[in-house]
Formats: sequence, structure tokens, C-alpha cells
Amino acid sequence: MALDYIHEFLFGYYPYICLAVFIIGSALRYDRDQYSWKADSSQLLRKKGMGLGSNLFHIGIILLFFGHLVGLLMPHAVYHHFMTAEAKQLIAMVAGGIFGTICFIGMTILLKRRLFDERIRATSKPSDIMILVLLYIQLILGLITIPFSAQHPDGSSMIALANWAQYIVTFRSGAADFIVNEALVFKLHLVLGTTIFLIFPFTRLVHIFSGVSAPLKYLFRSGYQIVRKRG
Repeated sequence: MALDYIHEFLFGYYPYICLAVFIIGSALRYDRDQYSWKADSSQLLRKKGMGLGSNLFHIGIILLFFGHLVGLLMPHAVYHHFMTAEAKQLIAMVAGGIFGTICFIGMTILLKRRLFDERIRATSKPSDIMILVLLYIQLILGLITIPFSAQHPDGSSMIALANWAQYIVTFRSGAADFIVNEALVFKLHLVLGTTIFLIFPFTRLVHIFSGVSAPLKYLFRSGYQIVRKRG
């Protein structure tokens, strides 16, 4: 009985706590502490491995993010006319494996630099190391889900996870019921994923917003920058 309550809390209520802290916390940090709204680069301390690791990490994680976004939030009624659930799950497994491997290689390089390079480790905040380790664990859990998904080639696991996500974002009750019988690794992946949203406003991850907003501000700026030369 206690396990039922824990399951209901983790997958029915906890996501809303995390999303509320994510939105409110990010807004408050931007309003009150803009000087901390950055990701301190370690490239000046040591360039070795930074370019390769950072590029692989960012390419992999961006593709994984949008893959999860589309895969989980696209209703079955939208794609069932041209794609079966089985085909969608197969695409997700293959794409997730490729993008996840790219991200894993990049994160391994970055984590090695952060933990074992004395100069970088000395200037790293505890939160920098913590969030990188959590993302690394989350990525590994995601890769482990692939063989578990392969055990259900009918796409039932993907549909269950997608229903859970869609019920959460549309504020419908009963979301937790969809994943009661899913493997533990899926549940750990979901809990850690929502926890990352919870701690997001208190870490360097807030710079993601700047990465999205800066190009948009530039494209839709009201006027051009005036540059004057000395006579």
C-alpha cells in the first residue's frame, strides 16, 4: 500500500512540484541575480578536449531533447495515420542510441576534465560537478532503457510513457496509472528527469534560456547597431 502512495506521488504530484520550481525559480533568478546567469567556461584554463567534448555533448543533448519532446508529447492520433507505434518506437530506439552515444562520448570527456584536471576542479563550483554527474547518470539510464524497450516491440512501453507525459502537461489526473507496470529503469529515468527540472534554476543550466533567446532577440531586434569609427 505504501508503494502505491509513493508511486502516485512520484509520477502524479512530484512532476508538478518540479515544474513549478522550474518556472518560478528561473524567473526569480533572472529578476534578482542576473550576474549569475551564465555558464562559466573552463576553456581559458585548458583547451584540450574542450572543443570536442563540448560539441559532442551539445549536439547529442539537443537532439535528445527534441527527440523526447516530439516522441513523448505527440499524441498517437496525430501519427497513427502514417506510422505505427512499433515503427515510432524503433525510430526512437535507433535515434536515441545514436544521439545518446554522441552525447555520452562528449559528457565523458567533459566530466573527465572537470573531475581530474586540477586547475579546472579547483575553480569548479559544487553545483557544476553535481549537475554534470546527474546529467551523466540520466544519460546512462536513458541508454539502458533501449534494450528494455526492445522487449516490447509492439510499442506499448512508448505509448504508456507518452500517455503519462501528455496527461502531466495537460493537467489530467491518472497519469501515474499508465506506468505502473513499466520497468524500474524507466521510472528512475522519469524521476531523475523531473528532478533535473527541480534543480534547474539553481545551477548553470539556466544559460540554456540565453542560448535560445539571444538569437531570437538578434533576429527580431528593433534596429541595427551603430558603429562609429574615430576620425
